Amino acid sequence: MAAEPVPRREVVTRRPGSTPAPTAYRPATEPPRELTPAAHAHVRRLIRRQLRAGLATGGALALLVGTLPLLFRHLPATGLGPVPAAVVWVVLGVAVYPLLLLLAGRYVRRAERNERDYTRAVEGA
Repeated sequence: MAAEPVPRREVVTRRPGSTPAPTAYRPATEPPRELTPAAHAHVRRLIRRQLRAGLATGGALALLVGTLPLLFRHLPATGLGPVPAAVVWVVLGVAVYPLLLLLAGRYVRRAERNERDYTRAVEGA
């Protein structure tokens, strides 16, 4: 007796007969292959400004949140007594998040402003 043929394996990603598979994203306009010196300067300035915004935000976060363990460590030496563990967890687990939201909102506004300035400069050039 001959062995039965093994059916071909198929990967089903959508219902047969439905709309065709979506095509890959293509931007409306192709970015220029070669940047002019002026465009190159605008891109470099945008990258520097975005990097500065990110480093400033990260530095502020590190300064404000990173110093909390030092504060908790040296607070008993001031005569106020030991800091209860519950207070430490409330500060680290709850009170830090509004600070994170404020820093994130400030960063997003700054990044969008940088991109708006870049768009204006490129369109005006």
